[in-house]
Amino acid sequence: MASWAALSPSIVEYFEGEDFYRCGYCKNESGSLSNGMWAHSLTAQDYQDLIDRGGFRSGKYVYKPVMNQTCCPQYTIRCRPLQFQPSKSHKKVLKKMLKFLAKGEISKGSCEDEPMDSTAEDTVAGDFALINKLDIRCDLKTLRDDLQESLESEEKKGKNAKKEESTELTESQRAEEKLGSGEPSPSVKVQTTPKPGKGADLTKPPCRKAKEIRKERKRLKLMQRSSAEEPQGLRAQGEPPSLIPPKAKSNAPKSLEDFIFEPLPEDASHKLEVRLVPVSFEDPEFKSSFSQSFSLYVKYQMTIHQDPPDECGKTEFTRFLCSSPLEAENPPDGPECGYGSFHQQYWLDGRIIAVGVIDILPHCVSSVYLYYDPDYSFLSLGVYSALREIAFTKQLHEKTSQLSYYYMGFYIHSCPKMKYKGQYRPSDLLCPETYVWVPIEQCLPSLENSKYCRFNQDPEAGDEGRSQDPDRLQVFYRKAVLPYGVYRRQRRDPREEAAVLQYASLVGQRCSERMLLFRS
Repeated sequence: MASWAALSPSIVEYFEGEDFYRCGYCKNESGSLSNGMWAHSLTAQDYQDLIDRGGFRSGKYVYKPVMNQTCCPQYTIRCRPLQFQPSKSHKKVLKKMLKFLAKGEISKGSCEDEPMDSTAEDTVAGDFALINKLDIRCDLKTLRDDLQESLESEEKKGKNAKKEESTELTESQRAEEKLGSGEPSPSVKVQTTPKPGKGADLTKPPCRKAKEIRKERKRLKLMQRSSAEEPQGLRAQGEPPSLIPPKAKSNAPKSLEDFIFEPLPEDASHKLEVRLVPVSFEDPEFKSSFSQSFSLYVKYQMTIHQDPPDECGKTEFTRFLCSSPLEAENPPDGPECGYGSFHQQYWLDGRIIAVGVIDILPHCVSSVYLYYDPDYSFLSLGVYSALREIAFTKQLHEKTSQLSYYYMGFYIHSCPKMKYKGQYRPSDLLCPETYVWVPIEQCLPSLENSKYCRFNQDPEAGDEGRSQDPDRLQVFYRKAVLPYGVYRRQRRDPREEAAVLQYASLVGQRCSERMLLFRS
């Protein structure tokens, strides 16, 4: 039988109905409306497809706003890092950080269009009430054991059927078949959790390509030749030989990497190190830094959001930012760090001052949350971390070409605090009806007139990924995996059918056929 890693599908539990909750943006006590499911486990590809249909996770809870009914429609937004150029305000933040690190300078005041909070920090604020109500007692290990038992049972049935069909085989053929289906070949051990320090080194500039090194050598040769061959009569009297050959002035703007990785003097006042740590209590670096990371979270929530102490305990922190349905995946064509959930820790002079919670998926880096030390608000760590995450996405793209987007959670045009995400250009918004990406410049005029908009201008276009055959949806029921068409004939419950069809419309046909909908 194939290895469990190859067979392990996503397992989700859908919550029927739609309930209104307090909105974390406009503070409407009963204005937020969304559909949600508890993800016991999710593959990276399934979650990629879910967020490409407007979903987003908070811990293991994956929800999708009911866009045409919720008080503050939340549009999924993504930035295109390969074409990204920092704006004037972004450059100010980067220069401010460089001055602080190099000389210890603390800038007075801040740029007016500089948000001080994280890129995705409020995307789930309104769903805390719902998430805290959920008490999912079903153990993932039990589910997996049941699933594996089901798969093994199906395999035995298949083998028995095959035996009945092959009664006419000769003895030699039978012996050959036995040899061919004997002991499985030794499985290749896949490292599910990246080792600390392994993978992309976020503290160093990207490696220089051989082509760039050759160009540099050629430039140095030209400098030496120019110095040796320049006629004495052309030099100004008393002027030393020129060390730089005349060349056309480059008008190319400094790149994001030029600012982030600008060398610091040897006697720099501060040292900043960015570490990528897998979200796993089995990872030694995550475990050793957990206490410090949690203390920072409490300080941030109580100072920035005025949360009372009983709302930012270890249980809430773990459920919200340390529990993830994504499991580490290390495919050969993926990034060195693999796919999954990570904490990007910002260490200043040996202690954590900020943590960016991110998901690394097949096509993107998805920003989940950021919390930071309020004492360092003058560094605009929300903006700085977003720029670092954009640069990190470009770094991952060099190894994994299809990973080329940076998802910033939700853009809410009706909420001034969340509109700043549109400043990271070029960026796109997800059409809530056809699930195609539309450049934000084309969306803004419509959003000025209406909170809810269909961005796709083609009136004939529809949702190409919609559920077209719900009977092929996969259900996990009583230790058995079966198509919904079979399950429906067994149960015959019209009320349940409405909920399953709603789930199918939310996740789309591909995910409904890959993921297992758990029914008790």
